[in-house]
Amino acid sequence: MTSQQRGSREHLSVRDICEELGVARSTFYDWRAARKAPPCIKLPNGDLRVRRADFERWLKALEQPA
Repeated sequence: MTSQQRGSREHLSVRDICEELGVARSTFYDWRAARKAPPCIKLPNGDLRVRRADFERWLKALEQPA
């Protein structure tokens, strides 16, 4: 899947987010434990998903002025 296809998906998996940010899966879960990760949806099977809009808002909130 190309980054453009991933960018058009409404919900992202933990794998998608880690690939996009270039971080380890364990880092994402560390952020989640510290309540610093984007808002997640927990599916009945235990998998997590993040709405693309929430992910983009979370990234924007992390921006720091130059």
